[in-house]
Amino acid sequence: MVVNKAYKFRIYPTKEQLALINKTIGCSRFVFNFFLGKQKEKDAYWYICEEMKQNGQLPSNEWEGSFLDKYATIKELPALKKEDSFLKEVDSIALQKSVENLADSYSRYYKKQNKSPRFKSKKNPIQSYTTKHTNGNIGIVGNKIKLPKLGLVRFAKSREVEGRIINATIRRNPSGKYFISVLAETNVQVLPKTNRSCGVDVGLKNFAILSDGTVYQNPKFFRTVEKKLAKAQRILSRRQEIASK
Repeated sequence: MVVNKAYKFRIYPTKEQLALINKTIGCSRFVFNFFLGKQKEKDAYWYICEEMKQNGQLPSNEWEGSFLDKYATIKELPALKKEDSFLKEVDSIALQKSVENLADSYSRYYKKQNKSPRFKSKKNPIQSYTTKHTNGNIGIVGNKIKLPKLGLVRFAKSREVEGRIINATIRRNPSGKYFISVLAETNVQVLPKTNRSCGVDVGLKNFAILSDGTVYQNPKFFRTVEKKLAKAQRILSRRQEIASK
């Protein structure tokens, strides 16, 4: 059976890599907030149109929805990069992933599974960005991990990453430490199901009785040595009293 498994490691980037990581976190947050602001403007206009429809001021087919189109939004990224050239310096896949996260959040919001998406703040204690695996841009090379734009980053390799890597998330904790979570697709052996017709009844008089009638007696170890234990405790009590005098 194929399952997704996450691996978390601490990374030790260089000063140049640290600067690029922090810049990528900021650009991902900028892109998320930019398109969220545009979507909130559409939502506000949609509510106004709905009120005007109810009052008969607009035809019923005017402005039929305000759903966020993920693919159309991603296509707007090149134009946004021309306006804000600093976005060209970071991982482009991380920017696309930020838009996808916004679209997924809105999709759950439309289905009434969560609240409306909120703007991201640089004051949040945990900052992160996610990049996807494409054409071998993420991989493990010895005690280093290969990441887009960053190159090889040293990390604490506590275990092997098994399976096909899907994405990687770089996080900065409030303490200033950096971690990476690698999501991989791996095969897991499915254990055979137990036979429900075979049961075990555990009791006090008998230790266990199987469904086929096999009885395992309760050995009652404490009861067999209870008298010896009481005698030993009395001897110990007298010796403690003599020792105290």
